[in-house]
Amino acid sequence: MISFTLNGKAVTTNAPADKPLLWVLREDFNLTGTKFGCGIAQCGSCTVHLNGAPTRSCVLAISAAAGAKVTTIEAINATKEGKALQAAWVVEQAPQCGYCQSGQIMAAAGVLKQAKAPLSREQALERMSGNVCRCGTYNQIAAAVVRAQKTLA
Repeated sequence: MISFTLNGKAVTTNAPADKPLLWVLREDFNLTGTKFGCGIAQCGSCTVHLNGAPTRSCVLAISAAAGAKVTTIEAINATKEGKALQAAWVVEQAPQCGYCQSGQIMAAAGVLKQAKAPLSREQALERMSGNVCRCGTYNQIAAAVVRAQKTLA
């Protein structure tokens, strides 16, 4: 049994220790907001927070989450960063197809937590560069990150 905190609640799973966290979330806990994109931690669709840091769940064995705090897109709106990002995403019309958006928002929440000074559009684009948007809405995503940061200031 592997125990961890999932979206603020203590949970356990008897999944094999090497099963990726992504599949534990989707199959064992029915949290399907976290998406499978590439399976090699290159696209960011599977991004969740592990102990507050953005982490690619497609390559992280569930055993690595033992005792950790995992936050998924389903609970990010409970944070001040998540609320600001959700509102900014709508205003800036960031989503197109929407597939990458949960990973984008989770990565953006991490960017906002770490930013010590106001971000420029270019800085937002740079810090979000590890997340792929196949629709190419990078400008809207960067604008949403900047807007959310201004809201939080």
